Amino acid sequence: MTTRNVLILENGEDRSNLRGLLSSWGYQPAVASDLKSVLSAVNELKPELVIDAAYDAADDHKVASSIHAIDADLPVIFLANSGIPPTTSNTSLESVYYYFEQPIDPTRFRLVIDHAVDLALTKRENELLRRQLQDRGAYGELVGNSETIRRIYTLIEQVAPSSASVLITGESGTGKELVARTIHKMSPRKDRPFVAINCSAIPESLMESELFGHEKGAFTGAATRRQGCFELADTGTLLLDEIGEMPALLQAKLLRVIEERAVRRLGSRKEIDVDVRILAATNREPQHAVAEGQLRTDLLYRLNVFSIHLPPLGERKEDLPLLAQHLVTQLAEKHSRPARFLSPAALTALQFHAWPGNIRELRNIIERAVIICSGEQIERHHFAPYPIEQRERLRNEDTLTLPVGTPLEEVERQMIMRTLQKTKNNKTRAAELLGISLKTLHNKLNLYRERGLLNDD
Repeated sequence: MTTRNVLILENGEDRSNLRGLLSSWGYQPAVASDLKSVLSAVNELKPELVIDAAYDAADDHKVASSIHAIDADLPVIFLANSGIPPTTSNTSLESVYYYFEQPIDPTRFRLVIDHAVDLALTKRENELLRRQLQDRGAYGELVGNSETIRRIYTLIEQVAPSSASVLITGESGTGKELVARTIHKMSPRKDRPFVAINCSAIPESLMESELFGHEKGAFTGAATRRQGCFELADTGTLLLDEIGEMPALLQAKLLRVIEERAVRRLGSRKEIDVDVRILAATNREPQHAVAEGQLRTDLLYRLNVFSIHLPPLGERKEDLPLLAQHLVTQLAEKHSRPARFLSPAALTALQFHAWPGNIRELRNIIERAVIICSGEQIERHHFAPYPIEQRERLRNEDTLTLPVGTPLEEVERQMIMRTLQKTKNNKTRAAELLGISLKTLHNKLNLYRERGLLNDD
């Protein structure tokens, strides 16, 4: 169990009630009598929270600034006697987590302390993950060190501590559920349930019951009461995978549950309050799904508070050696096999495969190779009978050859058209690969269309 240390700065008066209160809430309070002792304890004890119960309006800035010179993320709570306001001219609002006047409301006080400690613990664990990334190119269960995947790590780090809904997009097999699990593990809800439901894998007739639960006798076959995913994920995180496959009528009910934070089981008249963070994932372009009537616009807006797009593995090939080696180590341990690394020829073969199945396909290929390999080194032949593509074929597909003297404008046009072909006309992804904005890409295409150089058919 995680230690939850709280450091109290006292001025010599009897504060045993405060220490006893904190102990009854599961915290481990320590006491310091002056600022020097506080700073020493911050270094040695590394508490998750400091409570200044010896509040002095003249020294509030000194206390907070001295603590944050050691640990910038350590929250500080001031307890002041009634009628003594904080000196806002001296105290940075960013450096003080909360200010209470005494007598304090215990219920409100505990809520603030719980939130402050959870946030401090989350920040520390995120810092550990950052060091892990720098050392080994891993971020929780995610692996990669390319600029693209590092941007995704940054997005996860930004959104994880909040309660915002997140829409995760990307092709099948790119690791959308891993991103969702990483967000959950880096959030204050990490010790609470994580529940994932694949909307495309559940029959339409059963999906409402899976989400919201049912009472005994609610329909034929409902022999017992059953909790739905929202109740199972209460106080935790719920991942709605392939959200675009959910029937339209159920999308409307889902929207109501998200907005009202309450569910009603099938066959019941009673609403049950739930506290669930919603993450959603889809392998379709969300706006296309809306245009085709497969995703409600209002639901998209509610889910897409924050978005993370995962590129196909074929577009982050620089991560492949690290990712492949990670899988070899993981799967060799799982199957108790001797395989430890990939030969240069095997790695080259992987580098020049197109990876239409993304990381899921890579995992399957590596897993088979690990199982059949009798030595420490995986060779190219261990990938058979998987159709690993040859280098020459991929070179032709992924390069553009033009004669010397081709006008730069024509070079640009052909590069844009070839990139659109490679991304299957996904303009957002093509713009990212070309290093231009989506607006610039649309302007270029409109220009080609006006000149008769683009056939929309």
